[in-house]
Amino acid sequence: MLDAISLYWLTGTGASSCRLYWEGTQVGGGPFNAVSIPTLPVAVTVFPSEIYPAPRSWGERTFGNIIHWNEADKGGHFAAWEQPQLLTEELRTAFKVLR
Repeated sequence: MLDAISLYWLTGTGASSCRLYWEGTQVGGGPFNAVSIPTLPVAVTVFPSEIYPAPRSWGERTFGNIIHWNEADKGGHFAAWEQPQLLTEELRTAFKVLR
């Protein structure tokens, strides 16, 4: 995590890295509010400490082909660092049906 923070701090790109989130809130939703990909298989794991914990109703309106939805008990925005084992299990479970 210190690597990521240092990268943004030393290069002066912290503000630009947050732009996607800011723009999304300006249109009345999260960062991916306007995205609609109805035919692509989508897997979602909602982590409770995420910046924008998406409700299932939002996912169903946005994505027409949800193949996996789970609400985890722990983890947040940096799930790969915080809960690597849980994230790995979620990826394997979600995409097992596509093998």
